[in-house]
Formats: sequence, structure tokens, C-alpha cells
Amino acid sequence: MSNALYRLAMERPELESNLGEERASIPTVARVCQDGTLVELVYDPDKRRTALAVSRFGGLWNIEQSVRIETGDTLVPYSAKNNLIANDCVLLPSRPVEYGFKQELIADIRGFLRRYVDLSPLFEEVAAHYALMSWVHDAFGELPYLRLRGDYGTGKTRALLAIGSICYRPFFASGASTTSPIFHTLNAFGGTLVLDEADLPASDTRADLVKILNNGTVQGMPVLRTVVNKNKEFNPAAFRVFGPKIIAMRESFKDVALESRFLTEETGMRPLRPDVPIQLPAALKAEALELRNRLLHFRFCEFAKIKTDETAIVKDIEPRLNQTALSLLSMVDEPRIRAEIQAWLITENERTIADRRAKPEAGVVAALMASFAASDKRHVLLGAITDRFNDAHEAAYGHPMTHKWVGYMLRVRLGIATHRSGGVYVVPATERTKIEALARRYGLRP
Repeated sequence: MSNALYRLAMERPELESNLGEERASIPTVARVCQDGTLVELVYDPDKRRTALAVSRFGGLWNIEQSVRIETGDTLVPYSAKNNLIANDCVLLPSRPVEYGFKQELIADIRGFLRRYVDLSPLFEEVAAHYALMSWVHDAFGELPYLRLRGDYGTGKTRALLAIGSICYRPFFASGASTTSPIFHTLNAFGGTLVLDEADLPASDTRADLVKILNNGTVQGMPVLRTVVNKNKEFNPAAFRVFGPKIIAMRESFKDVALESRFLTEETGMRPLRPDVPIQLPAALKAEALELRNRLLHFRFCEFAKIKTDETAIVKDIEPRLNQTALSLLSMVDEPRIRAEIQAWLITENERTIADRRAKPEAGVVAALMASFAASDKRHVLLGAITDRFNDAHEAAYGHPMTHKWVGYMLRVRLGIATHRSGGVYVVPATERTKIEALARRYGLRP
């Protein structure tokens, strides 16, 4: 505060208060306050005006232009002239509308999707519940992603637009976008990333977009980016990327860990239903807005009640799949639908294990297990492991693999220790606990 303003504030204390309020006004998209108050940005497309929808008492709500919160800050809405809002890159509700009963809302979401998209019956249920889950996603610690995968012309983008339009604050982007605006938009607006054409030239763990997707399933795992302030001081920024994500792509990501985060619909696997319109009608936009308004009311009414349902955990599937899928399963009340989704998850888990079993690492683990089974010593020779691997896989590779290659797979890829004994490399029996764990991971019987 300048000296002149300070003297004026001392003479008129109320001015200092007003100056402080103006200085602390925070453009806001959403806020969950400590006292349970929920604040959400809304946008009236007819009047081209933004405001804040505020719920303080279990679903009761007001539309306000500023909200004073417990920290003393004043929240104000983002400007309606913001390019993301004005150009429909981010879709918002216009006001809360009574949502009725949960099952009615789910049925209406399912009906909306069926009118405009041809999805398999089970994935239609998954998508409907995922859209609902997206409006309370921050009540959970971990989330899955939805994916539509198939060749061009199989309806991926159509499904992406329809499902995304009813999710929580959807942000539409494509794989051709640079990652910087995606980082900043997710950090500022949160919500649901709807990403088309996600096939990347490099999709391993080093790709920036892959980092967003890898970190975005778990709360409290921001992506750090290098920032230098005006004083040229190194000051890394933490970008929040947690939230629902729906993507469309033709192939798969090279990063196996990222692949495990998706619930995938393979598109183009059956003839298109004749009742699905070739072009999306204008009615979709109005219907999607109506559903977003009802879903906003659902958030206001139900957010405080949402919790993880541990009874939905699926036995005999990998922990990662259970962790990510549990938030979705917790939103499913109907036992039949929940059982169908759980059975689908078991099938997907079996497919993942089958793919893993086909990897060379699995062959090395199998050879290692067989070598220990045939040995009565406290270790097995690296040469014996190599011979067993080649006996089983030389025909597939077209040539025998070397001791050096098998040693690399053991030490680097599998984390199995080796050491020299009597002039040769061996795997000690102390590694058997690791070997048994690896056998289970690769779907091999000890």
C-alpha cells in the first residue's frame, strides 16, 4: 500500500477493509470449504454471464457473485470472456436443477448416451456411472480412466463428445495440443480431461502427456514443472492433474503402467445401430446442459455422503485394478450391474496377465523356477537358466539367447540378484521369495 493510501486508510478504516477485500478477491472455478460449503462456477450461455452456485446446507443453493469464506478471502467467478468458457472448450452447468432420484438420473444419462452413441450394453452402464462419478470424483482417492480404442470411422470421437459433455466440468483437447495449456487448464479448472487422438509419437514414461495421465489417477500427486520467477530464481510449480479422464485413440500406450489405468471399449466391433444419427443434432447440446444442471444438484446433495464401498472390492484381481475401479464400483447400487462390471474386470485382469505371461521376462522367471526345482544346491547356475530358456523359446526368437542377455533380464528387468561362485554366475536360494512373487505376477504356478 502506498503512503498516500495508508494515510487515507488510517483516516477511514473502512477503506482499508475494502482495499483488503479487493486485494483478496480470488477468481474461482470450484471450492470445497472447511465448513462443508460447496462453490461451483456456472455459466448462462444465453446471457453470457458467469456466477457462483453456492450450497451451504445439504443441497440448498444460491447463485452469488461473491462468496466470503472462512479464510477471509472472497471468491468471485471467472470471467465469462475467458476463452475456455466463451469457446466451449470447458463446459459448465448454468444453474442447479432438482435431480430427482439417483436411479432416475442414471437412467436419463443412459438414455442420453443411447440416443447418440453406439456402445456395448455393459460399457454404456460403465460410461453412465463414470459420468455420475466424475461429479463427486474428489470424494475418492483414486480414479480409473475411460478409453475408446479403434480405427478411424468407428465412432470414437462421437462417443467422446457425448460422454464428455455430461461429465464434471469437461475440458476438450486433442493429442495435437501442446501440453502447456493442458497443464495450466487442469490446474486452474480441474474437472474432466476429454482427449481425442491420444496416439503420441512417443508414449513411454518420458512423454509429458503420459506424465499427466500417470499422475492424474491419485489425489495429491501433482506434476512438477520448472518455473523461474521474475527475479530469475528457480521456483518449481506443482500442477494438479488429478481428475477423471476420457480418451480416444487407435492403438495403446507403450507405458504398461499407464495401460493398467484404463477401462476400455473397443469400437467398430459390430454393425452400427440403425437408430443412431449419422450427425449429432443440435438437441444434444441442450440435453447435455440439462443433465449437467441436474448433476450439479446431485453433487450439492450427495458429495458429503459419498465414500468408498469396500464391499465392492473384486477378489483375485491385481491391487492396481481394484484401487482404480473401486471409485466407479462405489457409485453402482444395482447388484446386477455391479456384478457384471466386476466380471468384466476379472476378464480384463486375466487378459493383462496373459499379455504379461507372453513377455520374455515371464520366460526367464519360468526357466529360473524350473532350474531351482531341478537343483538340490543352494543356488542355480546362470548357464542352466539360459539353457532352459532357450529350450523353451529358441524357436520363437530364431536364435539362442546369451548368458549376458539372461543375466541382464534377471538383474535389471526382474531385480533378481546374481553373484560369482566358483568362477561362474549363480542365483542364490535367498532370492526364492522374490521369484515366487514374480511367478504370481506373471501368472505362473510356483
